[in-house]
Amino acid sequence: MKRWSAVLAVAAVCAGCQDKVQDDKPTRAQIRKTGPATMEVIPSDGQLPYCMLYTVSEKGVIRQLTLTKENRSIRCEANKPVANTSFRIPTQEGKVKVYIFFSDDRIPAGPVAQQLYDLRAQERISAMDLRLPGRVQVETLDFVPELPSMDAQGEAPKAPAGTPDMGVTVSKDNAPAPAQPAASGEDK
Repeated sequence: MKRWSAVLAVAAVCAGCQDKVQDDKPTRAQIRKTGPATMEVIPSDGQLPYCMLYTVSEKGVIRQLTLTKENRSIRCEANKPVANTSFRIPTQEGKVKVYIFFSDDRIPAGPVAQQLYDLRAQERISAMDLRLPGRVQVETLDFVPELPSMDAQGEAPKAPAGTPDMGVTVSKDNAPAPAQPAASGEDK
């Protein structure tokens, strides 16, 4: 009898420990809301040195937020906003999933966009779903842009200077849409 009660006590303690471990899942990045429809993405400590940001809206629009001349991932420092900027998300597209791809090398953005398009029906996307070179880690976060509140004169507040407008829309054939502002702070 004593053995059974000891076994049950150990099982109860272990079950309590497992619940705690599941709640403490570390995140690779966090979103800091800087306005009703603007956000900053802040990588956590210990992440791979390069990153790329994409959003996929409820309406299916895929946007690359970290666009550079080389169209590759950029260097991302821990605890600092990616590209040292805020990103504006169009409110008319609704809630977005923010995909943050961390890598050990600068990877081309084109294949990532194409694979996101191919996997758009999946609820979650992991690094195992992607065909990318080197080590890659994926963090998926949600952001809901809101309409700005009106001031006393009935005007919406202006976005802070230097806030890029949305990033780049990626079409089915993986060609970026023409001339929309993108994030600055390229890796040199």
